[in-house]
Amino acid sequence: MDMEKSTLKRLKFLPELFRIEDVEKLTPHPAMFLSRALKNGLIHRLMRGHYINSFLCGFPRVETVGCFLRPPAYVSGEWALNYHGVSLQSPVICTIITLSPAVGKCRNIPYQGVTIEFSKISPALFFGFIRVDDFYIATPEKAVLDTLHLRKALPAGDELELDNIDMEAMNQMAPKFPLSVTRRLNPLRID
Repeated sequence: MDMEKSTLKRLKFLPELFRIEDVEKLTPHPAMFLSRALKNGLIHRLMRGHYINSFLCGFPRVETVGCFLRPPAYVSGEWALNYHGVSLQSPVICTIITLSPAVGKCRNIPYQGVTIEFSKISPALFFGFIRVDDFYIATPEKAVLDTLHLRKALPAGDELELDNIDMEAMNQMAPKFPLSVTRRLNPLRID
């Protein structure tokens, strides 16, 4: 019983999302603490060395988890387009844009019925996002450009709500992307 109380007491000092390094600051035996907490369902493992303090905090948003796992990072692609009301389709993949090299299908993380996908982008293209609650997300304009850059096309392009796009802002960002993105963008531009 003492061990269980000690585990619960230590959980109070851990944030909603934490890394093994956070646990190492709290206890001389981090592996034992994590093993006990996992066994008792007090925490959940996202991936090696990354955990959710689910007992005290519940389960955070998909966007928050994705940005936590590969900092610096922001949400983009179809997920951001849906978030901003540009695309009405509900995506099942949350694209996280990062500078981290740990990307690719083998690095995808299933979470709460969604796949968190990581895509690396050039530091020169790591801009155009805003903070919402406890994560960063691409502006609608940057999400369009990122999607054209990563996917080569927009989802259901004829069904997009382009009224939510600031064409002038998007046209100012576009020259920073490869010419192929600008070419794909041309049919959307209204002059």
